[in-house]
Amino acid sequence: MADDSNPDSTLDRLEAVIARRRSADPKQSYVAKLHARGLPAIARKLGEEATEAVVAALSGDREELVGEAADVLFHLLVLLGARDVPLAEVLAELDRREGTSGIAEKASRPD
Repeated sequence: MADDSNPDSTLDRLEAVIARRRSADPKQSYVAKLHARGLPAIARKLGEEATEAVVAALSGDREELVGEAADVLFHLLVLLGARDVPLAEVLAELDRREGTSGIAEKASRPD
């Protein structure tokens, strides 16, 4: 996972590549093609990849799950970039939640 102690993590590098490719030619870049289709298409693609990861998890095929999990992370970074939400902000939220029970954290959210 990306953190302050490793500023050149895989996810940080991927986030930078995605940011560069957003403005590329959609005929040459998958990221640019997704962005040209708009936020709803990006969100749908993330949903599709998440569903495929769930199916892979339930199938018992470890290699497939690893691949689908990578697709989920990639498409999540594309979506975050489309909404100008840096990965660091998501990681800070995870840091904030660290040490808090999931049940307690969920109960603290507004309805």
